[in-house]
Amino acid sequence: MADSDMIQLYSGRILELAADIPLTGRLDGPQASVKRRSPLCGSTVTVDLDVTDGRVSRFAQDVKACALGQAAASVLGRVVIGRTPAQLATARDQLTAMLKAGGPVPDAPFEGLEVLRPARDYRNRHASILLALEAAADASFQAAEALRA
Repeated sequence: MADSDMIQLYSGRILELAADIPLTGRLDGPQASVKRRSPLCGSTVTVDLDVTDGRVSRFAQDVKACALGQAAASVLGRVVIGRTPAQLATARDQLTAMLKAGGPVPDAPFEGLEVLRPARDYRNRHASILLALEAAADASFQAAEALRA
């Protein structure tokens, strides 16, 4: 990766988001907890959450990832409360398509993930970027399923 490419990839906005991740830490007694790890780079994200009336009502994330993974977690943390499991899965799928297939930016309220568009050309970064949304979507479905049981 050339220096100019690295500078574009790690833009000021990405670094700002990475430095200010909302809803960090762990929850006491969450309905669901999911940990995801990128085998390529070793980044990990653990998400704890509760679902009430079909929507995320409590959320915390423990993020140990590169600046790109942290930026994705930061965007997620700003909008996750009140989202349904289906909305989280759609955002995950749209982010995957944006990165891997040149798809459009994820729908609102996840449009802030557009900041990660320059990472499309760096496949080795995709797994880290997707960790937070993958974990949140999985945990939300687990919590919703546990409530139905």
